[in-house]
Amino acid sequence: MGQTAKLHHTVPKFYLRGFADERERIVTIRLPDKKLPPQSIDKTAATNHFYSVAGHPDGTDAFEKALNRLETPTADALRSLADGDWPLDEEKRTLVSYFLAMQAVRGPDQRRNIGHMGTQMIKLEAQFTKAEGAQAWAKRRLGVDVDAEEAARLLDRAARPTQPLKVPPEVHLQNMASLSAKLTPYIVGRPWTLVRFERRSLLTCDSPVGLVRQPEDNQPWQGVGFLTAWGITFPVTRKIGLVMSNIDPLAEAGIPVERVWAGEFDREERGTTAYEKFINESTIDSASECVYLHPDDERFLPNDLPEPRPISMYGPGQEYVGD
Repeated sequence: MGQTAKLHHTVPKFYLRGFADERERIVTIRLPDKKLPPQSIDKTAATNHFYSVAGHPDGTDAFEKALNRLETPTADALRSLADGDWPLDEEKRTLVSYFLAMQAVRGPDQRRNIGHMGTQMIKLEAQFTKAEGAQAWAKRRLGVDVDAEEAARLLDRAARPTQPLKVPPEVHLQNMASLSAKLTPYIVGRPWTLVRFERRSLLTCDSPVGLVRQPEDNQPWQGVGFLTAWGITFPVTRKIGLVMSNIDPLAEAGIPVERVWAGEFDREERGTTAYEKFINESTIDSASECVYLHPDDERFLPNDLPEPRPISMYGPGQEYVGD
């Protein structure tokens, strides 16, 4: 029997390698401004037992192994892209799209999102539950039989939560499986632009799939989702970026989606300063707590970095990822 994996990467090691030096070291910036010494990608974006499910028949690390099975062909597809395979065929395009969708929902920020949403839902439910219904609420919501006084106390605590719900890994994993399948069409069905850089470099982060707002969006306090975003950005390596842009012009022109999926409208462009800033700013905006970069690329960091964003909610029930 193989050894059980304890340290689980929430950003894949094969991916981080594209931003590391020849010794596989990478710089971590803990937002907004705490720079850590270069460290091995083995220890970057990794948490003990993050995906472990106790009692799973295939072992506690079954899901971590399943992620590895996805990452291996994805790494091959991205490597072929870097070597000049462009546009990607439909099979590789779909594989990369699914990987991006999974990456958007696999991290600690998404687990905190789920806990935040659950807390808000229970809070609203408790606030609208009358005192005489407290015992029935406690039985239905918490599965406990308590007297009226204890039920009232539980109801009051739920109506005034002091911290979000703690989400078990299996709940997060179910969410990942469901959301990644739903989000994939919103990635694969856009025109893709491959951007190659020579002198300039890209950064990455703990949540590297960036969503770009529509230009006319004047409500920045509200969320942006994969359906409503103008575009999606993804730094493939420090020298290669992907931009999945707006599908609306093609849809309005009556272009069949099959032609888009086939890569007919994909293009490749030279990396410019404007592209570098566009992709890097989108990546940093998407970051939850950490930005990662090659030790030689600190000059591409903006002077002012945002505060950490442990959850990506903009209001009750409004989720950053998803539609």
